[in-house]
Amino acid sequence: MVLILLEALGALALLLLIVWWTMFSGRKNGELPNRHVNDTIETTATKPPPKSD
Repeated sequence: MVLILLEALGALALLLLIVWWTMFSGRKNGELPNRHVNDTIETTATKPPPKSD
């Protein structure tokens, strides 16, 4: 029983380590802004809908 508990705690610790590593191992000042995506969103939001004849 103790062995199963130790194995479960080890798996939980490994899961927490993986989550922590993926969350906090990025760039120092955050992600760089993606100019292309922002430009596309702005231009499609302000563009009038196409005319259907």
